[in-house]
Amino acid sequence: MNQDWEDRVAAAWATLDDYAEEDAPAFRAVIDTLVAELPDGSPRGSFERACAWDSTGRSDRAVPLYREALAGGLDGYQGRRARIQLSSSLRNVGQAEEGVKLLTSELDAPSDELDDAVRATLALCLSSLGRDREGLSLVLGALAPHLPRYQRSMANYARALVEPPPDRPGG
Repeated sequence: MNQDWEDRVAAAWATLDDYAEEDAPAFRAVIDTLVAELPDGSPRGSFERACAWDSTGRSDRAVPLYREALAGGLDGYQGRRARIQLSSSLRNVGQAEEGVKLLTSELDAPSDELDDAVRATLALCLSSLGRDREGLSLVLGALAPHLPRYQRSMANYARALVEPPPDRPGG
């Protein structure tokens, strides 16, 4: 991969919304053509193909490709993206528990611009499992730092959703 390839991939993704639903195979073909320039077995190629399937409504086809990319050594920023997107796809195919496991470990990963996406996707997985309070806590906690006011209050409310209530006298 070089910058020219990266630029062409970015340009292809910038056109995704130009494709009608019935044109999804044409978009995936554009990504496949770019991936064909990579060495066989490239984890980045598997990742890009997974993204293309996922973004065109086929989470079932994306899951094995995300797994292949991660097993092949995709790491760093792209690896984190793959774990987020795999978790979302797992949720879409009825395997939200696996998504929760995958993203829970991401909560302890070094912080980056994907932190809120981790929490939002984890919240969706939790909600799919009927764990809405935990999901809401994550979303409020992610939102709080972005608010112009009430950051402290929202962060406290987020924690209170999942912490056991304090013992009350006479209770």
